[in-house]
Amino acid sequence: MPEIAFVKPAMPKHGALVLPIAEDGVAAGLHAALDQASGGAITRALEAASFKGRKGQSATIWAPVEGISRVVAIGLGKAGEINAEAAEAAGGATYALVAKERDATVAAEGLPAPLAAAFALGLQLKSYRFDRYRTTEKEDDKPKLEKVVFATDAATACKNAWAPLRAIAEGVFITRDLVSEPPNVLHPVEMAERCKPLEKLGLTIEILGPKEMKKLGFGAFLGVAQGSPVEPRMVVMQWMGASGSGTATAKKKPAQKPVAFIGKGVTFDTGGISIKPAGGMEDMKWDMAGAGTVIGLMAALAGRKAKVDAVGLVGLVENMPSGTAQRPGDVVKTASGQTVEVINTDAEGRLVLCDVMHYAQERFDPRFMVDLATLTGAIIIALGHEHAGMFSNDDTLAQQLAAAGKPVGEAVWRMPLGEAYDKQLKSEIADMKNVGGRPGGSITAAQFIQRFVNKGRPWAHLDIAGVAWSSKDLPTAPKGATAFGVRLLDRLVADHYEG
Repeated sequence: MPEIAFVKPAMPKHGALVLPIAEDGVAAGLHAALDQASGGAITRALEAASFKGRKGQSATIWAPVEGISRVVAIGLGKAGEINAEAAEAAGGATYALVAKERDATVAAEGLPAPLAAAFALGLQLKSYRFDRYRTTEKEDDKPKLEKVVFATDAATACKNAWAPLRAIAEGVFITRDLVSEPPNVLHPVEMAERCKPLEKLGLTIEILGPKEMKKLGFGAFLGVAQGSPVEPRMVVMQWMGASGSGTATAKKKPAQKPVAFIGKGVTFDTGGISIKPAGGMEDMKWDMAGAGTVIGLMAALAGRKAKVDAVGLVGLVENMPSGTAQRPGDVVKTASGQTVEVINTDAEGRLVLCDVMHYAQERFDPRFMVDLATLTGAIIIALGHEHAGMFSNDDTLAQQLAAAGKPVGEAVWRMPLGEAYDKQLKSEIADMKNVGGRPGGSITAAQFIQRFVNKGRPWAHLDIAGVAWSSKDLPTAPKGATAFGVRLLDRLVADHYEG
């Protein structure tokens, strides 16, 4: 993650110079000064490259004057249409073009502070790399960028706009790191331990093991865990930003009901006895992406000192086949008292969520709940990799989520719920089955979860199976873990639930 700084404009003496240029924009500031110093070479080079400043355009000019190794022109699009998302995309594109430099300067005089900060965010998000297990990579193949300076006459305003975005970027990186880790390293116990350092941000962290969960009646959750020799964990994270200092204490009463975020954390999912096909099973290391998102979100909220009381709960478990594993046909009793006939042990995420969600409601009485899970392959068939599936019992919360996702590029699409789907969960021997058949699989999964939402409690379920991992580069994320949901939910809180 390169260091970001905002300073008064001055021509750099070395490194790269980045020129963000609007469509048909006029050279000014450092752009004009460099053009003059180079005898008009910048203008001539951009004309030769047919660079017009269109969105997505870029051009590189090598060593136009002494000291500056390259000049990178980045198109911003039409001046009246430049928003934060466009600035972020331009920042992401910039990183790829200057990554081999030690330092770079962005001529940001023409960008208002919010857009300059958004440009910096896009650049930083695109800089993510997960390379801790690479031992033979050549030095020349590694990025070298250490610092990016934004030259602006509004340095103080830019710093103020950047501070919360920096905390959000760090939350995103936490999530991407967790989702990228191999499953032999990041098992439930290890993932829970990695939450502890977040206490330095002011979060209160509690870790519950199988003994505590057994006392709480987590029969569904523990049923998933019983096939693995690695113990399950539940992590409870609290941030009390509306009640004074963020740290929760026994004597401190919340200023308001907290908002609650719950994440599915299956650190590896074989499917259990209902075992998955071998092809692609290695991808199931990121079946804990919902939990990873909640952890990164809580870090972001604490990092930017959000004025909200929030709780994040993650259920961490490994779904493995063994002689002690849960069997198809087993009946488990959930913490809510409802019983479930387990038809398919590969439909395990909902069994984890139902107990954690019940606990969240009983202990915290939240204003609303949002759960995140890489829950079904069916949602990928329905929506591809462009949208997360959103299910909700509350129109207001659903509208807020959809609106929050648009400016940060994390789109959700509302899916239906209804009694006809709910009937597919009918069991002959228990209160419900854990699957409702192939038709509408993502919907019946959401219907299952909804059975554990208390009456009158606003709730939304985000099925992120299609968007938690990308097989191609995205504007502000290299291929791999996306951390989808961190920025969406942070924006939800910022827009509607702070103060």
